[in-house]
Amino acid sequence: MDEALAVATRCEGCGSELGPRLLTCPSCLRLVHARTLQRLAAEAEAATARQALTEALGAWRQALDLLPAGTSQHAQVMARVEALSRQVDVAGAGSSADSKSARAGMPKALAGLGAFGVALWKFKFALLFLLGKGKLLLLGLTQASTLFSMLLAMGVYWTAWGWVFAVGLVASIYVHEMGHVAALRRFGMQSSAPMFIPGLGALVRLKQAPVDAREDARVGLAGPIWGGAAAVLTFVAALATGWKSLGAIAHAAAWLNVFNLLPLWQLDGGRGFRALSRKERWWAVAAVGGAWFLTHESLFVLLLAGATFRALLTPAPEEGDTRTLVEYVGLVLVLGAVGWLAQEWTGAALAM
Repeated sequence: MDEALAVATRCEGCGSELGPRLLTCPSCLRLVHARTLQRLAAEAEAATARQALTEALGAWRQALDLLPAGTSQHAQVMARVEALSRQVDVAGAGSSADSKSARAGMPKALAGLGAFGVALWKFKFALLFLLGKGKLLLLGLTQASTLFSMLLAMGVYWTAWGWVFAVGLVASIYVHEMGHVAALRRFGMQSSAPMFIPGLGALVRLKQAPVDAREDARVGLAGPIWGGAAAVLTFVAALATGWKSLGAIAHAAAWLNVFNLLPLWQLDGGRGFRALSRKERWWAVAAVGGAWFLTHESLFVLLLAGATFRALLTPAPEEGDTRTLVEYVGLVLVLGAVGWLAQEWTGAALAM
């Protein structure tokens, strides 16, 4: 978008000089980027024809940025973006294996657990998905801003906890952030590379906004899903090697992702809660309460207070989103279990 705005200096219709970032000519009301919009529309249609939905979605999002809000053209492109986003969402839910066949292969013991069983079964595919995303994880390290800020954060944590824990903690945060990047790419949204802020974690800056609460929830919870999968893999490695440092890293990674599930502000949990109906929010409250009862971890008290506040006092959509609820509840319970088990195992290993 920035490149297109920089090129357009005079109106092709009336020749009037155009100010920076104008989308319509003030003299003749012609769309400033009409040719670019035609090209993007053609690219989007061609991508849709060959079922490259993410590519088509990205092209329509670029077109959306070049259209004035409130115009009929903007509304038409927004409708296309929303429709394609839902198609990408459905395709993503069944990626790597058809969703029906995946559920058909679910063990009866998990199927009997309802939504929690579905979440656990889906978490298995999240682990496999993470293992297959090595290329994307390495790609993020090619960005100078990511690499240098990561090294700076690692140095800060090194002085406090030693190099092993520092490397593990920074790697856990990085995987979490790349989960957001992967989701943003899947929905055709542009974003910055992850930027580390020592002591505060890291962030990914969105250059385009989600079109609805459902899409925002997918992007928000993708971070804890990837981060949770990394915590599980780290704990499995700790069990396999007996290396207590890995257990400590798994414990920290689990609680870091649990904290991000706090349903307030711009945290990942807050973005997930915006897609939940009032009833679904109370189910989430129950899950958080159950995790606190089982682990006695004080962090869940904070989550419980935030979830109860959102369920009682903030606006909620009439129609919620079952997938968001399953992902949120599954993350709370799986991360709670991993964090508690890693803490118990590490304590026992240190006592030996």
